[in-house]
Amino acid sequence: MNNYEQLAKKIVQRAKKKGAKQAEAFLEVGRQSSCRVRDGEIEDLTEATSKGVGLRVITKDNRLGFAFTSDFEPSSLDVFVDRALQLAQTAAPNKLNGLPTAKELGKAGETGELYDAAVANLAGDWKIKSALEMEKAGKAVDPRITTFASVGAGDYVSEVYMASSEGLSGGYAGTYVYLYASPVASENGQLQTSQWVDYKRFLGDLETPEMVGQEAAKRAVRMLGARSVKSQQVPVILDPLMAASFVDNLSSAADGNAIYKNSSIFVGKLGKRLAPESVTVVDDGLLKRGLGTSPFDGEGVATRRTPILEKGVLRSYLYDSFTARKAKAKTTGNASRGYRSLPHIGTNNLYLEAGTRSPEEIIREVKSGFYVTAMLGSGANPVTGEYSRGANGLWIENGELAYPVQEVTVAGNLLQMLQDLDAIGSDLQFRGTVGAPTIRFKQLTVSGD
Repeated sequence: MNNYEQLAKKIVQRAKKKGAKQAEAFLEVGRQSSCRVRDGEIEDLTEATSKGVGLRVITKDNRLGFAFTSDFEPSSLDVFVDRALQLAQTAAPNKLNGLPTAKELGKAGETGELYDAAVANLAGDWKIKSALEMEKAGKAVDPRITTFASVGAGDYVSEVYMASSEGLSGGYAGTYVYLYASPVASENGQLQTSQWVDYKRFLGDLETPEMVGQEAAKRAVRMLGARSVKSQQVPVILDPLMAASFVDNLSSAADGNAIYKNSSIFVGKLGKRLAPESVTVVDDGLLKRGLGTSPFDGEGVATRRTPILEKGVLRSYLYDSFTARKAKAKTTGNASRGYRSLPHIGTNNLYLEAGTRSPEEIIREVKSGFYVTAMLGSGANPVTGEYSRGANGLWIENGELAYPVQEVTVAGNLLQMLQDLDAIGSDLQFRGTVGAPTIRFKQLTVSGD
């Protein structure tokens, strides 16, 4: 057992000794570095380390106190534990306050490797070289790529340790590494920007800087000459990046707290068919090599695979232990947090399962429609289901991507969109903790001129 895990246990023991009925320490240690370049020059280069611990205490009369510190000196830690207990005394009692029980904590699942020594030991100039290479590769794609709004690379190594008076003590280490490029293409006074990113836990899984730079550049160049279209109702296809943000909207509607407050379109729909059989949306905390994979969630509960929609049927809401207690439900291992905050409901690795069809085939079947590659705004309102976003992309004519389109709005309703999801691609991608393949909706409103 290393020193940090021991430290977390000591903090919990001290809180118990000082009168806490329950106590939980969440400790994080991290190291991150990043580089941004512009026009062949380094714009900024940062290296930072961070560490901190958050302590949640519950008193005998069910009051909750929370404090955090990044000062690990023994005398400071003693004062910090006392502060959490003092804060609890001023809080209102709530009989729902409590830590996950030993039974709720469960047995940590098998995550597979989360830590890549190659990322932890990256040469200091890797980020600089990668960023410069992305910029160079992007500019080589087309002379109309004049500059980059941003281009950079970075890596992150983190460790998490937890201890709880209810019988948990453990920790894990993880890494991730990323590349991003956002080029600007210009022609006849029109500027178009686009972006491409890749995030992975393992260096060997990451796209090459050349690939990221080229893909970003192609996406920017193909938008040159973009125009609006007249308002109409047509089939709409979302590329995997945009489909991922749609999947994220669904998770907001499945948030247990929103359900409890009656402020979600999914209220009262458990067990009901909401989408075609081809639609399965999963939150999986144990996905191999997933960016959101961990053995336990932000309060020590074992993570798991939770189907939200299974073959079109709404199967589960997402809960942390407090919301589950409130709703007389069970936690799903979806407590998310950093050391500075109390747990709240979040997702681990959220994704729409891949279908069997190629994106080309999905496009080919559309006589006239819209292929969306970029969107503005946050998307759907989980309370009403209203969905409206500014969108850019390519117009489809007779099964071909015909010309670029910008400054239009795509609108619909989440529940209707789920029913109208009539094609799912085989190209599931994760560029972060949310993943999706290409998807097609039978019909949405595209508002333009």
